[in-house]
Amino acid sequence: MKFLIRGGKKLEGEIKLQGAKNAATKLMVASLLTEEPCRLDNFPRIGDTDITAEFLKHIGSKVVRNGSTVTIETTTVKNSRVTLEQSRRNRIPILALGPLLARVGEAEVPFLGGDKIGARPVNLHIKALEALGAEIEIEEGKCYRARAKHGLRGAEIRFDFPSVGATENAILAAVLAKGKTVLRNAALEPEIMSVVKMLQKMGAIIELGANRDFYIEGVPRLRGARHKVLPDRNEAVSFACLAIATGGRILVKDAIQDHLITFLNTVRRLGAEYEISPEGIAFWRPSVARGSAGTSNSLRPLEVETAIHPGFMTDWQQPLAVLLTQVEGTSTIHETIYDNRFGYTDDLKRMGAKIEVGDSCPPSAPCRFSEKNFPHVATIHGSTPLRGAKMVVRDLRAGIVNVIAALVANGDSEIDGVEEIDRGYERIDERLRNLGAHIERV
Repeated sequence: MKFLIRGGKKLEGEIKLQGAKNAATKLMVASLLTEEPCRLDNFPRIGDTDITAEFLKHIGSKVVRNGSTVTIETTTVKNSRVTLEQSRRNRIPILALGPLLARVGEAEVPFLGGDKIGARPVNLHIKALEALGAEIEIEEGKCYRARAKHGLRGAEIRFDFPSVGATENAILAAVLAKGKTVLRNAALEPEIMSVVKMLQKMGAIIELGANRDFYIEGVPRLRGARHKVLPDRNEAVSFACLAIATGGRILVKDAIQDHLITFLNTVRRLGAEYEISPEGIAFWRPSVARGSAGTSNSLRPLEVETAIHPGFMTDWQQPLAVLLTQVEGTSTIHETIYDNRFGYTDDLKRMGAKIEVGDSCPPSAPCRFSEKNFPHVATIHGSTPLRGAKMVVRDLRAGIVNVIAALVANGDSEIDGVEEIDRGYERIDERLRNLGAHIERV
């Protein structure tokens, strides 16, 4: 499946955010912790939720969708083994380890797929679950097998790095474990807090302490609950960058300021503007008068470093990179979360962008990848006009970069493999057409 796009047009109007992929899929897995029904509202119809529903059904869940609501009921765990066929390229099954261990004392999940964005080791997951009493066998290249012969028990766990997935796995396992669990140096992303809120509704006891700590008291059982999936902050940033890069104005409906504070500061430093209203957040690029000759590019180059929440999110750097190609001067993006996430820049360079990717951290900001030969720093020289090109989607986040770049570029572009984009963006072509984009799915 392909997108045919004709770019070079200002995009304007309103676009409503869908429920967040990174929240919806985790909430689905959390429903495994109870035999009672869980109802999720504002639920996105995307590839990753379909894949997650598939392996939940394999486990024994009844998954019923009605419009933007899904109800999941797992009265009995019929199968504690998730196969590669059920998981496909979705990384979510690793999070089923905790709930399955809590419910039936055993679990097996395949080695992880997911986007090709550098190493994403699961050693932190394994270490946390073992601390809670799980015995885990790793069959290299095939699967993880876990057992909790004597049940899960509370423990103190300190993460070497505040991993989102490992934090989620530990929380999902600890809420039904016997005794108290302390998680130190945990991740605090909004999607994690959404899972915590749902678990509280289900009867869990979870407190957030200082210094990125969670305190969890295990309970004997959890009940069903109703919970709303929070709006997708990655979509919000994608649409914001699209508005500013094309010189249009887009109101991103349901965008939440609290989830975007770091990005909003970046918008201001860039010289672009935003306005917060009860409906959401509008983004645009102001023009600077330049006599009778017209207007000039008012945007300024940036130095951006990705970081754990509440820092600049790693999933935001890709759409920002497209925007920075349209900014006069030299900008840098220092990626500190993943060691190899700039593959998409090859597509941008073929479209006319001037980008160099290197392994040297900025002198004032060494990171954990320093002197390890990882290509984790991008230098972007602008402004450069982009031209249409043929592209193949590399992964989900790189795919939305292809779309944004094609809409900014002059001429026609062809993007193949858009099924990857559909994993995380619901009806993206239809929604962009409502902003005036020339985009066709064939």
